[in-house]
Amino acid sequence: MGTSVQVTPLSGAYGEGPLCYLLAVDGFRFLLDCGWTDLCDTSQLQPLAKVALTVDAVLLSHPDMMHLGALPYAMKHLGLSAPVYATEPVFRLGLLTMYDHFLSRWQVSDFDLFTLDDVDAAFQNVVRLKYSQNYLLNGEGIVIAPHVAGHLLGGTVWKITKDGEDVVYAVDFNHRKERHLNGTILGSFVRPAVLITDAYNALNNQGYRKKQDQDFIDSLIKVLATGGSVLLPVDTAGRVLELLLLLDTYWDERRLQYPIYFLTNVSTSTVDYVKSFLEWMGDQIAKSFESSRANAFLLKKVTLIINKEELEKLGGAPKVVLASMASLEVGFSHDIFVEMANEARNLVLFTEKGQFGTLARMLQVDPPPKAVKVTMSKRIPLVGDELKAYEEEQERIKKEKALKASLVKEELKASLGSNAKASDPMVIDASSSRKSANAGSHFGGNTDILIDGFVPPSTSVAPMFPFFENTAEWDDFGEVINPDDYMMKQEEMDNTLMLGPGDGLDGKIDDGSARLLLDSTPSKVISNEMTVQVKCSLVYMDFEGRSDGRSVKSIIAHVAPLKLILVHGSAEATEHLKMHCAKNLDLHVYAPQIEETIDVTSDLCAYKVQLSEKLMSNIISKKLGEHEIAWVNAEVGKEDEKLILLPPSSTPPPHKPVLVGDLKLSDFKQFLENKGWQVEFAGGALRCGEYIMVRKIGDSSQKGSTGSQQIVIEGPLCEDYYKIRELLYSQFYLL
Repeated sequence: MGTSVQVTPLSGAYGEGPLCYLLAVDGFRFLLDCGWTDLCDTSQLQPLAKVALTVDAVLLSHPDMMHLGALPYAMKHLGLSAPVYATEPVFRLGLLTMYDHFLSRWQVSDFDLFTLDDVDAAFQNVVRLKYSQNYLLNGEGIVIAPHVAGHLLGGTVWKITKDGEDVVYAVDFNHRKERHLNGTILGSFVRPAVLITDAYNALNNQGYRKKQDQDFIDSLIKVLATGGSVLLPVDTAGRVLELLLLLDTYWDERRLQYPIYFLTNVSTSTVDYVKSFLEWMGDQIAKSFESSRANAFLLKKVTLIINKEELEKLGGAPKVVLASMASLEVGFSHDIFVEMANEARNLVLFTEKGQFGTLARMLQVDPPPKAVKVTMSKRIPLVGDELKAYEEEQERIKKEKALKASLVKEELKASLGSNAKASDPMVIDASSSRKSANAGSHFGGNTDILIDGFVPPSTSVAPMFPFFENTAEWDDFGEVINPDDYMMKQEEMDNTLMLGPGDGLDGKIDDGSARLLLDSTPSKVISNEMTVQVKCSLVYMDFEGRSDGRSVKSIIAHVAPLKLILVHGSAEATEHLKMHCAKNLDLHVYAPQIEETIDVTSDLCAYKVQLSEKLMSNIISKKLGEHEIAWVNAEVGKEDEKLILLPPSSTPPPHKPVLVGDLKLSDFKQFLENKGWQVEFAGGALRCGEYIMVRKIGDSSQKGSTGSQQIVIEGPLCEDYYKIRELLYSQFYLL
């Protein structure tokens, strides 16, 4: 029986909702992503609420709302307490994304689904892994490893391995190399038992990137040249990084003077963190930094701001503003859209598809609406009668708490008194004790003191509060100090370095946002609905950074999983990709609905066997890279209900020699040249000397695998033939 695998979509199946899936591997339950939309609709989390308590581990793939937005709420309200695993950028940028979302909500509503403390608590115990790092889950025999996904900084393709079988979770990947990211390595995986991937872009095909970039820039310049402004609704710390690099590079090359602003509640913190993540970015950025110490995110033409004051100074001057949120539901982008929409010369350029039910999605329909209803809200301080009523209410609450505390104290006294009478202990009253000669002059106070279970000796003093005598030494300059008391211990320094500058509140959010939160002035939220006439231009350009339909089909064909599970895509896209894979790739394809559990347990018969000590003592192994290999002849037996390999009872027949290794003709050519042979490639074969040809024949019909290969030596049976054969054998391990 193979490894038991069951998959249950909790959200994001046959639709473009947030991503959240339950994966059970031999009973160990993984939560794959924990996404939420910008609408924060708790009804979307009902399937998660049913299973949250049973989750053993959470794997996060990308640092945006659609992949981790529900994590703080689930941990606070749904009982999710499993350890969370993510890469360092997903941890850091995901934290900033949640901070930005909370601040955007809090400024326009009495948002109470989670707080900043809940965000801290959710991310506090995240286990951060590096790409290709194999992490063994203790006691489970399961190894998890994050791999490059592209799309977003730190984006992850998760590989989960149990008993030699791989389950690969790869959603929202990008095979293309971008300005700040490498493409995914998903194509390097070979024949996993299960591949879970998305059908989001199955019906979309992309053009050339250079043309797309040029069209994007031309659209901006055209609007700016006519005196208009451009709004780009963006995410907090995801695809916006690619747009920032594109704009900063082009503006610098062309020496354009139109101002560019990046406006979120955490914009400066975002860019500061990104500057330190160069090793997670593309090869070009890393090489540039190594050679010239040039950091690509030292933005020259982009101004980072955390409020609208800077924009208001410009008035109607042409400008480009990248503002969160991409959905236009809340945040700075919502307010700026309302201001820009009435001007026909302005442009709102969407770089990603809006989430269902949001204002952005409403504006992306064809044709776009001529008017939309929006709710404008803002938080203002209380004044006049409202402030007076608020203060009176707070005073009343304060008095109620004090009264409740005094009642509890009286009840405690009463219970202590009754217990004293029942057990007949010695009670010393403060007032009477002062009259007693035995009490001593140290005893005082107005509280009864209960001494239960013993009688103090006559030589003792009365009970008193702890008193510590100050024995510090003094000199002419004051108290003598020990410098070691003020030195940070090595382990404390290590912890500080490990946590980094952003683990405290001040490091997570910008100064302006921190002041807003720490401001204790009583305030309220006022709202009014209004109809906005949409006169500005509305344009959508695909800068989502996902592989298109043609590429997804090609990658799936190359990976060639034994079983394929399709999630996160419209019903049309999911059915299209399902039909294509079933018809053309001969795969077992599944596309489960939300809360539908499918069993994709491997059909392979795998057994665990132990090697007996007697058998191991007779094995001669040879080192092959990091492993040791050997030919074993054995018999299967049982010991304590476990399968065990024992030495054969009779002498086994001799086996044919086995050559182990993977020979590259280019490497063999170099090897022969070092030995003094004249070699050259001719017609795909390697000519050795005058008569001998070495040819590699492989079965290329097997997709996703190397297939069977043969090394053929052609030539007359001469001395050179036997020498070449001997040198060829030396390139393999002979068993």
